[in-house]
Amino acid sequence: MHRYHRRVIAGLSAAALASTTLLAPAAADDLTPVDAIAPHAADYGHYLDTYGQNTTQNMTPESNPAIGVLAEMLKLWTPGESWNDGTKLNAAVLDHNIAIVERLTNDRSTEEGIQAYLSDRRNQNYSMLEGLGVDQARISELINAGTTIPDQILADATTVKYDDGGNDNGQWGDADSALGSFVDLVNTVRGPAATSNRAKEYYQYMRPFRWSADVDVLPELRPAQKPDSEALSDGGFPSGHTNAAFLAGYAMAAATPEHYAELMLRASELGESRVVAGMHNAIDVMGGRVLATGIAASVLADPANADLLARAKADVEELVGPATPTSTNRDAYQDQLAQFLENVTFDYEPGTVGPATVAPRVPKGAEVLLDSRLPYLDDDQVRWVLYSTALESGYPILDDAEGWGRLNLFAAAHGFGSFDRDVAVTMDASQGGFSAADVWLNDIDGAGALTKAGTGTLTLAGLNSYSGGTTVIDGTLTVTTATALGTGDVALLGGVLDENSDDPVAIGGDLRSDARLELGVETAGTPALTVDGAADLDGTVVIDVTSLGSAARARVATDLPDVIPVLRAASYTGALDTVEVIGADGYTLEVRDGVLSLVKGAPSPTPTPSPSVSASPSTPPSRPGLPSTGS
Repeated sequence: MHRYHRRVIAGLSAAALASTTLLAPAAADDLTPVDAIAPHAADYGHYLDTYGQNTTQNMTPESNPAIGVLAEMLKLWTPGESWNDGTKLNAAVLDHNIAIVERLTNDRSTEEGIQAYLSDRRNQNYSMLEGLGVDQARISELINAGTTIPDQILADATTVKYDDGGNDNGQWGDADSALGSFVDLVNTVRGPAATSNRAKEYYQYMRPFRWSADVDVLPELRPAQKPDSEALSDGGFPSGHTNAAFLAGYAMAAATPEHYAELMLRASELGESRVVAGMHNAIDVMGGRVLATGIAASVLADPANADLLARAKADVEELVGPATPTSTNRDAYQDQLAQFLENVTFDYEPGTVGPATVAPRVPKGAEVLLDSRLPYLDDDQVRWVLYSTALESGYPILDDAEGWGRLNLFAAAHGFGSFDRDVAVTMDASQGGFSAADVWLNDIDGAGALTKAGTGTLTLAGLNSYSGGTTVIDGTLTVTTATALGTGDVALLGGVLDENSDDPVAIGGDLRSDARLELGVETAGTPALTVDGAADLDGTVVIDVTSLGSAARARVATDLPDVIPVLRAASYTGALDTVEVIGADGYTLEVRDGVLSLVKGAPSPTPTPSPSVSASPSTPPSRPGLPSTGS
C-alpha cells in the first residue's frame, strides 16, 4: 500500500476510445532492410553446423571453424613452418600489439599483479563465479566450489608453480551436488570442441615475451612460463584462458540471466589480465573471445544439450531464485560498458584495419546466446538486438565472415541499441523473470517504432532518439530519462505509461492517452511531461507530488504552491475520466497559462466537452472535461 495519501477526483467526464489504430509505421526507406540479419557462411560453413570439426584431422581455415573464425589474423600475419619464422603482413598493427603488453606489464600495480596471478593459476570456471554477484556465495555453496590457490600469493610462488587442485574431490565444482546441472552445463560448453589448441598450432604466433625483452612477465608466473625449447607447443594466439573464461561466462549466463552483464564483464577482466600478466598480447585476448562466442552458441544451440540447459535453468530458479530486473542506473551501466569495451578492444580503434562503417553480421544461431536473457523476444528480434549493439568494424581480427567477433553480448544483454525495424514486444507477467519485468539501458536510436503489449513491465532507461513513435497497448511502460520516449508520437491505448524520471520527460510529437498516465512532479514550477505537439487526454491521469515540499516527509503536503505545472503541450483535447492526486488535497486540474496544472481551490464549473479546443499562454480557453482556466 502506498504510504502517501491518495486523493481521487472522479467523474470529470466519461473517457472514450476514439479508435485503436496504432501509430503509423516508419517509412520503409528509413528502416534497415529485413535481410540485414540474414546469416552469412564462412569458408568452413556455419560454426553451428561444423563445431565438431575442431580436431587434429582438420587443420585449415576451410575445414576447422576454430581456425577459420580467426582467419582475419591472416591479413596481419602469415604463419611459418615453425614457431619463430612467420611473416608480419601489417607490422604497424602487430608492433602496436606488443607495445600494449610492454606498457601494461611495466605499469601494473600490486593488486593488478595479484589478480593476474589468480586468473592464471585458478580454474577459469572457479574464477568466473565472481561474475554471479550477490548469488556467488549461494551457488558456490550449492556446487561445492573450491580452489587450492589462495587469495594472497604464496611467498615462494616466484620459484614454485602452483596448480589448482579444486575442491576436496579435485573439481572446480561437483556434478553430483545439489546444483550439479549448473556444473554439467559449464563443463559441456567447455567440452572437447572448445579447445583453442588447434588454432594455436595453426597460427604459430609467439607469446609476447618472445617478441620483446621489454615485456615484464609477472615474477610469480615465471615458473609457469615455458622455455623456448617448448615454444612450438606454446603459441599465443588465441588466448586459451580468455576462451575458457568467456565459455564459462556464456554457460553461466544461460542459467543465471540476471547476471549476464556481470559475467561478460568478469570474463573480459580475466582476458585483460592475461596481458597484464605478460602471458598474452591484446590480439591473443581478442581472438579468445571471438572463438568462445562461436563455440558457446554452437553448444547451447545443439539439440543434444537442450534438456541439460533447461534443467540447469530450472534448478537455479528453484534453489537460488528467479531472475530479477536489472538496475535502471544508466550512468553506472555506461561506465561498465566503457570498461568492457576497453577490455575487449584495448586501445585499438574502429577502422584500424578497414572501414569503421561496415554493417554488422549476425551469425547463424547466435540468438541462442540471449535466449534466457530476453525470453519475451522472438529469434528475429534477438538477432536485431545483436545487430543493433554490435561493435563497429575495422578492429583487428574481429571482422570474421560470420560476425562472431563484432557481437557485444554485454550491451546486448541490456536490450536494443537501435530500432532498425519496428519493434513489437509482448511480455507475459505470469511467466515471471524477465518476461514479467525488464529494463533496457542502451541509448536507442533508429527510425523504427516501439509497441509494448502484454501484462509485463518494460522500462526504458536510455537517452533515446528513435523516431518511429511509441505505442502502449497493455502492461506498463516505465520511462526513467528525459528522452526515453525518443522523438516521435506516443499513443497510450491501454495499460500504463509510468513517468519515473528525475527530469521532465519530453515527447517530440503528439500524445494520445486513453488509459493510465502516471506522472511524478519532481520540481516546483516544472511539468513532469512536455509534449511538442497536441495532447489528447482521456482515461486516467495519476499525479504524484510527494517529491515537492513537505510531501516528501508527510502523508499530505502543507506547503505546496497554489499552482503545480503537470503537463505542457501545444494544445489539449479529450475528456479525462479520472484524476488521482498523490500527496496533496484540495487541488483541481486546469489549464493555466497554457500548461495543464494542479490548482488549489474549489473546482470551477465544468464546460461541455468539444471535439477540439486548444490552449495557449496568451488566451487560455477551457480544457474540455476540466474546470475552466480562469485568467
